[in-house]
Amino acid sequence: MNFALFERPLFYVGGHYVSFLGLIAFAGLFTLGLLIAAALQSELVRRFFARFKLDTNFIAVVTTILSISVVVFFTVHAVNAAGVPLLWTTPVPGITLSLIQIFLLIALLIAVFWFSSRTKRFLFNRFLVRSGLDRSLQYAIAQIISNLVLVFGIFIVLDNAGIHLGALAVFAGAVGVGVGFGLQNIASNFISGLVILAERPITIGDRVEVAGVIGQVQQIRARSTVIVTNDNISMIVPNSKFIDSPVTNWTYGDPRVRFRIPIGVAYGSDVKEVADALVAAGKSSPHVLEDPAPSVFLKEFGESSINFELVVWSSEMSHRPSRFKSDLNFAIEEKLREAGIEIPFPQRDLHIRTSVSKTDLS
Repeated sequence: MNFALFERPLFYVGGHYVSFLGLIAFAGLFTLGLLIAAALQSELVRRFFARFKLDTNFIAVVTTILSISVVVFFTVHAVNAAGVPLLWTTPVPGITLSLIQIFLLIALLIAVFWFSSRTKRFLFNRFLVRSGLDRSLQYAIAQIISNLVLVFGIFIVLDNAGIHLGALAVFAGAVGVGVGFGLQNIASNFISGLVILAERPITIGDRVEVAGVIGQVQQIRARSTVIVTNDNISMIVPNSKFIDSPVTNWTYGDPRVRFRIPIGVAYGSDVKEVADALVAAGKSSPHVLEDPAPSVFLKEFGESSINFELVVWSSEMSHRPSRFKSDLNFAIEEKLREAGIEIPFPQRDLHIRTSVSKTDLS
């Protein structure tokens, strides 16, 4: 078979001709790169990286970057195989970095993020565990050091790659105003996160209420805080909300919380028996503290009932207040029913007065 026909130039690219065999080689290498990139996105590869106890999001970033790198790698080799020389050490048009330097820069940035994450885990889970510090303070120290490692690591990598921060001054001056308005919220949240970690108005595990979100603090990150509600829904709250908005921290300082349960009984009930029944209902719950002991207040004489209020203290149920109040209401209904005390429904007495006119009498 005569292969000379397949080696004839079909078209020229940058002064280099491309033959039919070159197109076949290009298609083959490019297809192989796509297949390998797809394999790197498979569940098997993700499980392999998970063995190194890496974060799920970090694994997703790594596999994505590896896939893109494989596609670029095989694309460059495919272009070379097609007959168009494309050197790895040749600077990319528009920038002074070559392809190999770009890949190295990406790899170093990934390493910096990984090292920052491992630093935080090492400090929080091993180094500071036996320090005697409060656990929330240990987390704050680990998070701050991790952020510093990340910032300085990025600066060092960029500087060694030839991207000097001083050279960005002209660019920053040209677009600084526009970018500043766009990034001021991010900067505000980042600084607010540092203030939260240093001042510790909230800590991991606290029951908080802020900006209409009620739940338990699960994670305090650089820009936002993760709060898990009782419905097991993760709410991402910007850190600035904890600085410029009123924050209710149910477990700040003292975990004990007072709960008030209102109840109305029918007129004619023995108020002493009502008080004893309410106290007994409060003591029946294992989550109610003995000190301070449950107490009862006679609040008011309402239109249809005598209104009381059961006051109890708990150090455990601040994370499930609705469940706790419901259990107490069940216990109150049971104790009142056993004592024969009636819980009335709203009612009104209607008196109709009739009048007789003089014309009716005549």
